Amino acid sequence: MPVTAVSGSASGIGAAVCQALRAAGHRIIGIDRANAEVIADLSSPAGRQAAISAVLEQSAGVLDGLVCCAGVGSSATSDIIIAVNYFGVTELLDGLADALARGDKPAAVVIGSIAATHAKPDQQPMVAAMLASNETLALEHANALGLSHVAYASSKYAVTRNARSKAVAWAKQGIRLNVVAPGAVETPLHQASLNDPRFAKAVREFVAPLGRSGHPEEIAQVVAFLQSAQASFVHGSVIFVDGGMDAMVRPASF
Repeated sequence: MPVTAVSGSASGIGAAVCQALRAAGHRIIGIDRANAEVIADLSSPAGRQAAISAVLEQSAGVLDGLVCCAGVGSSATSDIIIAVNYFGVTELLDGLADALARGDKPAAVVIGSIAATHAKPDQQPMVAAMLASNETLALEHANALGLSHVAYASSKYAVTRNARSKAVAWAKQGIRLNVVAPGAVETPLHQASLNDPRFAKAVREFVAPLGRSGHPEEIAQVVAFLQSAQASFVHGSVIFVDGGMDAMVRPASF
């Protein structure tokens, strides 16, 4: 039975991923702030290290899979966005890499976002700080800018770059690593944006060509495929699961 750790397991995409992987025969070690096998707050370095230690203990140091779903949206403060969406992912990847290398045909997935392609996040100083693993400076830049939607896009851009940069080294250890980039998905995170007067109008009007938002189960099925033997040659990829949003916004980029 494959053993897979899933962050953000208690709700939204993470909960759907757990359900899909359990149906595929995985034993799940969920990580969340409540209602999970590992209770941890990924917004702090101490919380991340506690999560890593608990996962290693519960897995006996051997993982076959890791899915990083934990994240917060633009309705959160900029510093929390950066802390959870970037450092709460990259520190889990780094801290659990050795356990994955001991697994059977190990694979990992990071949940990114189509937001990573918006608003030129590559030009933000906070991105350079994130990629340099300087959390203090990244939070300072994010708070100084004071635009949580830019912090969100920047966090997803940086975490996608981080995952892509790991791909070559991880392949040498036999670990596959991919990114799934959803568009609008009906989750508590999406609902929080709809409830936020700063973003509600834009969120309502930004509709995918398929004419609706996605469902967590639709994202989870793609994740389950990437974690399976059927995806054995898929590595270092960014897979958009967005109802056509990226094609609509960037038809000449792929």
